[in-house]
Amino acid sequence: MSNQKLLDFVQGITRLLDTNPNEEIILTHGQKLLAELVASDDWLPEQFAQPHPQYYQQYLLYADPLDRLSIVSFVWGPGQKTPVHDHLTWGLVGGLRGRERETTYEKQADGSYLATGTGVLQPGETTAVSPAIGDVHEVANDLADQPSISIHVYGRNIGRVDRHVFDPLSGAAKSFVSGYASTVVPNLWS
Repeated sequence: MSNQKLLDFVQGITRLLDTNPNEEIILTHGQKLLAELVASDDWLPEQFAQPHPQYYQQYLLYADPLDRLSIVSFVWGPGQKTPVHDHLTWGLVGGLRGRERETTYEKQADGSYLATGTGVLQPGETTAVSPAIGDVHEVANDLADQPSISIHVYGRNIGRVDRHVFDPLSGAAKSFVSGYASTVVPNLWS
């Protein structure tokens, strides 16, 4: 399996970031680049597509040495979902396999979080998050009988960022650092 498609994406998104664009340009142009990557499902190495029987997996595919971005494959087993959480940076999400359901949340005056919308991400589709456009959500595998996989691109090394999970009813926040399920990254030049 060639990693050329992932390498092309890494080079394209790095060139975009090298121009020091504003976030709107990153999200607009970055989604186009990500859509090209997830338009086909023949490039993700199998070791970065393995579900876990109990919880979703977050596999690091690439981290920029200057912490400008990270690229991650998220693998959701049937019935698996995240808690309500934030990112504290811009992010792009592209559907690769299966189907994901995203529920967005907004903080209310009393500190609680209200679900404000639900969307479904199909293979080949992309979406974005950021503190400027909406950063708090819950993501779940929308399929009960098979894994779903999405490719995420973040404006920082997301596995090292101290973020938050929220109790939607009380608004109580708990800090977490997600880390990664993988101990290696793909060789982009193989």
